[in-house]
Amino acid sequence: MFIVAPEQTVAAQDDEVPLNAIRAFVTVAREGSVTRAATTLGTTQSSVSRYLSVLRDYLGADLIERRGRRSDLTEFGRLFANAVSEPIETVGFTAKRMRRRAGAGTNRIVVRTSLSTFAFSLLIPNLQAFSAEAGGVIVDVVSSLSPPVSSDDFDILITRDLSVIEPADSWEIYKEELVCVGPPNLVAGRELSIVRSTPILNITSRPDILPTWLRAMNLSSSDIRAGARYDHNYLALPAVMTGKCLLVAPEIIVSDLVRGGALQIVPGSRAPSGMQYRAYAVDRSAHPEIARSFCRWLARLCKKVAPAQAA
Repeated sequence: MFIVAPEQTVAAQDDEVPLNAIRAFVTVAREGSVTRAATTLGTTQSSVSRYLSVLRDYLGADLIERRGRRSDLTEFGRLFANAVSEPIETVGFTAKRMRRRAGAGTNRIVVRTSLSTFAFSLLIPNLQAFSAEAGGVIVDVVSSLSPPVSSDDFDILITRDLSVIEPADSWEIYKEELVCVGPPNLVAGRELSIVRSTPILNITSRPDILPTWLRAMNLSSSDIRAGARYDHNYLALPAVMTGKCLLVAPEIIVSDLVRGGALQIVPGSRAPSGMQYRAYAVDRSAHPEIARSFCRWLARLCKKVAPAQAA
């Protein structure tokens, strides 16, 4: 958003386009009120009125008709608003997309992800290693399932199912493999047939996983016992570690637990899901080289930690 400041000489300069005045007019046209426009622009009503006067003098025609507290557009005003509103908004949108964040000198990046369990189990525990490798860079992590837009404040997006609609470099960091896991005292010495007699947890945020895995195993939903339901995998992990149940999950989020002995992969249960995890470093980042370095580091990390073991 532009911060409107008084233009003292524009009216006298007939060949200089009063851009701030046009911005003020577009805001009045959208808000339908000088008062609301002033609030939106963060200035005074008198300042907005002066801008309208400047623009009227520049164009040589009235744009606004006052009707009580409302400010209605004249016919000429409607034509002008229709012509300039979209270009003005485009300028604002482009400026926000391309701006460098305040404090660009700070060694700090923002990582946004739609993969909360991936962040919880793999990304965050390893961030200190990247920070040390990158000279002490601070990495902020935020989670969102919403499609990203160019005005969002992030340097890197890690996702499985979202797309970036702005210029960015991208890396494929992981081709998702599914495995069925359970506590060692339940799984040790057992074959794949254990899935027919042991409850398998359901994950609300990944309704695709169980049907995909069942097809790969030549099983149907009637061949297994449905267990408890959890919103996310990170909520289900403690349950499968301590209970008498199984979990079908992306191998990369359970690999550390498998290596540490807290979980064990059911033999013969690995199957590709067809999903890919990608990391995007957006061009508008205040630290583009650090962002790209992070994505390369993350790709190496994912390659290192999966698979946890042959099954």
